[in-house]
Amino acid sequence: MSVADESLGNTKPVGAKTGTSAPVFRSRDERIAAGKALRDSVPRQSHANWKPPANHRDPIEILKGSNQDRLAELVPIRYGRMLPSPFTFLRGSAGLMASDLAGTPTTGLRVQACGDCHLLNFGLFATPERNLIFDINDFDETLPAPWEWDVKRLAVSFAVAVRDIKLGDKRAQAAAIECVRAYRERLREFSKMSPLDVWYSKLDAQTIIDMAPDAKIREIREDIVAKAKHRISDYLYPQISEEIAGRRRLIDQPPAMFHVNQEQEPEHETLVREALEQYRLSLPDERRVLLDRYSLEDVVIKAVGIGSVGTFCFVGLFFSAENHPLLLQFKQACPSVLEPYAGKSQYENHGQRVVVGQRLMQSASDIFLGWTRGRRGRDFFIRQLRDMKMSARIEEGASAQQTMLYAELCGRTLAHAHAKSGDAALISGYLGKADVFDQAIGEFALVYADQNERDYAALVEAFKAGKIETIVEEH
Repeated sequence: MSVADESLGNTKPVGAKTGTSAPVFRSRDERIAAGKALRDSVPRQSHANWKPPANHRDPIEILKGSNQDRLAELVPIRYGRMLPSPFTFLRGSAGLMASDLAGTPTTGLRVQACGDCHLLNFGLFATPERNLIFDINDFDETLPAPWEWDVKRLAVSFAVAVRDIKLGDKRAQAAAIECVRAYRERLREFSKMSPLDVWYSKLDAQTIIDMAPDAKIREIREDIVAKAKHRISDYLYPQISEEIAGRRRLIDQPPAMFHVNQEQEPEHETLVREALEQYRLSLPDERRVLLDRYSLEDVVIKAVGIGSVGTFCFVGLFFSAENHPLLLQFKQACPSVLEPYAGKSQYENHGQRVVVGQRLMQSASDIFLGWTRGRRGRDFFIRQLRDMKMSARIEEGASAQQTMLYAELCGRTLAHAHAKSGDAALISGYLGKADVFDQAIGEFALVYADQNERDYAALVEAFKAGKIETIVEEH
């Protein structure tokens, strides 16, 4: 059995040779050596290389192809949200980058990949125990895939963001290298730990505050944590709802949030309640007891994020018998952008694919996390809406020091997600203790940032030429 066979697949466990008899495990030293041996066939420096595919590559046509499962009336919002900068373009073009990464060198070692691993898909959120932790928080594209793809997209996102805030190529490359260094070193630490210790490991808010290198950074982090604690649904609910004829309703904010026209969709409420019952069945029994204490009061369509705009997303407003509110987000789960290159998911329902991937990668997940399928065949995953969720806004302006510190946090966090599902020792053996791989990805990040700018320019040109329709929202 090859080394690649022993990494994460769609059905096999990680780290052990499987068969009819009991698993046979190799020692950490053996796996470190096996990982190191992979450098012969895939030199670490080879990851620095990037060249566009030899065949014609039209980024606008690839973007249009990714709109097939989206609401046509919301696609212009997607383009509008991608237009402001190369960084917003990168956020909305996970499918385009996935097709590019598929042609880059890989070791054949697989993990549960995020699939859309950019810096704004990390952040603070609440655990079931109401503690704040820092982790990956977007899993729409998650799928077993090469670990390198997540690392490269994350590094590129730092390079593009740092360029956007005019800190220059040298600092852009340094931020990319820093996140990879943190990933490599933290993954090696995980390779020495027991599986349970890896599983229980987390990066909580107080640890992040304590990691601050000086009083100024500590104060900034304390402020971010305080704001995150105010982003629970109890605080959000009054801002997006109003009382109409004695009933609490969600406020229409077209085109970003609106009610379905009942005359055009007379079965809408029935479809929603059917999907809600299927979602209930996906929850563990004890969570069903909790959900049953709430009743659905109102539901709206919401345009979310950038890459997800146009997919079906609903926000449901629920109340307990004593009118305590609960906001749940029902988000459509389409096939992962990695699927054409990494293979299909073992899960028939893409909502289940997202939920299982999220639970596998995160330190802790939302108690209402579940999935459903609507009568019309669309898959959804469900979670609470904005439960203390907050991401750093690096692209809105940050110092060189702040970008480096944030790169470290993201790199460490990605290492934990990959260590939970993949073989940390195998990957660590390949990466080694030197910074060869870090430097290679630093080079790749800058070169691909150039490619991203060319693709962004193509979107701007298509907009100016009237080839795509856009809606630019007011803020």
